[in-house]
Amino acid sequence: MRTGETNRLYVSSTVKKKQVAAERLLRTRTTFRQSVMVSVGVSKVAVTDLIFVDLGAKVNGAYYRGVLLSQQLLLMMRDVSGEFFIFEQDSAPAHRARDTVRLHKIATPAFIPPDLWPPNSPDLNPVDYKIMERRPAASVSVTGAQH
Repeated sequence: MRTGETNRLYVSSTVKKKQVAAERLLRTRTTFRQSVMVSVGVSKVAVTDLIFVDLGAKVNGAYYRGVLLSQQLLLMMRDVSGEFFIFEQDSAPAHRARDTVRLHKIATPAFIPPDLWPPNSPDLNPVDYKIMERRPAASVSVTGAQH
């Protein structure tokens, strides 16, 4: 059966796709754009390099502490700020995990506790504004630290 306006061809569910001419098939596209997740340290005097989260990685507390903080972000923050900086982040689950908070109390010179962090909102997070200045055309999700 054919419809006038849409020019689509409707066939029985028993007809196999390869039996329909390619130009008659409805073309599909990916539903969601691929996004990039980054982390960054921002201060009055400097900004760390963007740290790109491994594609497909689940940023849970263990990944955040073991990969982003311990191996990259804390080292970069010391490079740009010296030994004194105040660490603050938004309320993403990986940021407020008990072991993450414990790590911050040990590994950072000053740490703002989770009950004083801004909510997980780009309107209240200066890191998001810093990212948007450098943002490529692709969608960006942000986790970050400020000092």
